[in-house]
Amino acid sequence: MKTLIADSIALLRRMVATPSPSFEEEAVCQLIQEQLEAWGIACTRIGRNIVARNRHYDAALPTLALDAHIDTVPPAESYTRDPYDPGDDPDIVYGLGSNDDGGSVVAMIAAFRHFYAMHLPINLVLTLSCEEERSGPDGAAKLYGPDFDAEWVLVGEPTGMRAATSERGLLVIDAEAKGVSGHAARDEGVNALYIALEDIARLRAYRFRKVSPVMGSVRLNVTQIAAGSAHNVIPDNCRFVIDVRPTEQYANEEILEALQAICTSRLHARNLRNRSSATRPNSPLTVTLAKLGIPTFSSPTTSNWMRVGRDAIKMGPGDSARSHRADEYIRCDEIAQGVRQYIEFIRTFYGNTLE
Repeated sequence: MKTLIADSIALLRRMVATPSPSFEEEAVCQLIQEQLEAWGIACTRIGRNIVARNRHYDAALPTLALDAHIDTVPPAESYTRDPYDPGDDPDIVYGLGSNDDGGSVVAMIAAFRHFYAMHLPINLVLTLSCEEERSGPDGAAKLYGPDFDAEWVLVGEPTGMRAATSERGLLVIDAEAKGVSGHAARDEGVNALYIALEDIARLRAYRFRKVSPVMGSVRLNVTQIAAGSAHNVIPDNCRFVIDVRPTEQYANEEILEALQAICTSRLHARNLRNRSSATRPNSPLTVTLAKLGIPTFSSPTTSNWMRVGRDAIKMGPGDSARSHRADEYIRCDEIAQGVRQYIEFIRTFYGNTLE
């Protein structure tokens, strides 16, 4: 166990030092592949994704997949440290991607490595995927097609090793208000900015009637706005962005239709695929969580869960509050906890299949 944990921390430091923004994961993908092979783990590359199956994989057996993502967001401008310097603190790994999602990546690799050569009553598959932060088409969405061999997925994200049994979806809507340009001094035209502000006021006051017993109400925020070309020209166009976090009570199409009905601006969804997710009732995943006494919660953030299309939970080391923020870090004891808890979870999970 000490070796697994020490190797995990060492690998994470090397990953942090290797920039891997979404769509540019080739270098870190190569780094991880070479390390897996050095540990005697056979793996394959599917684009900038890595897939490894346990040594005694048997197509006749059901499969639990371990999925974490290897890409990062760009570094925030407010970093006070080099975002690609993991530091040499023996208790902390600093840097971009250390917490989201490097901690889950290395802890899952350690757990997979622990079980890799064992004869198990289920298969284990490790998937390390790209493009998660940008909802790209060539990451988990490509890997987890209808023919991919996995009945269950453990999605690695920084949750403090609590288990999310549901998560909100994501619906990003681009809105455009149209007006008529004119000279501001003569008070001419129709101000598109005012039209947009009236719509934003309606959106701010709107409440979705159906409330999820697990996730609560649908959340909606206007997060960006842009209009105008000069101080003395009435703007004939105003664009703004609506960030919606759906629950299982509404399809994304329903939400778009309801909001369009109260807005004069024209609304366009960037995509309708990022739906909310929930673990299936009576899932062996939740049975295992209960046996181990692992706390559960409903997650406000999205992940690869919405792309895998399987019965799943989300659980990993680190703290979601550190994600996408300057001076990101993860503690080494959090990584150690992740390695131990993943191993305990997998052992208990496959034990359930024998009962």
